[in-house]
Amino acid sequence: MSAKKVPGQTAKEPLHRTVSEPRNKKNRAAAVKQCKRYWGPNYTNGGKECDEYPFASTYEGAAEVDYDPEAKKFNFSAKPIPGDDNQAGGLILKSYYAKNRIIDGLNDGFIVKIVT
Repeated sequence: MSAKKVPGQTAKEPLHRTVSEPRNKKNRAAAVKQCKRYWGPNYTNGGKECDEYPFASTYEGAAEVDYDPEAKKFNFSAKPIPGDDNQAGGLILKSYYAKNRIIDGLNDGFIVKIVT
């Protein structure tokens, strides 16, 4: 298996928002499948939820391989985190989309810069 090269870190490979609820759900389901695979079916104990990157609301989400035959399989990360943190992150992302007028489609890319 080749190393992951997760999109969204450079302008050459940005993320793209999708407002397709079926695709968002499929992205979430693929991420949850990985959370169950690595942390077991009870990963939600203690109020945890499966967090994923790239975000489920992007074309590059966990199910991208189901839509793009050239996409790499398992080219995403998923991990259980406290549900409150996951929900807060989702609200921040929705706010980012609105404030920056990020629209659905492959013509409006954005990057995520991780800082510590």
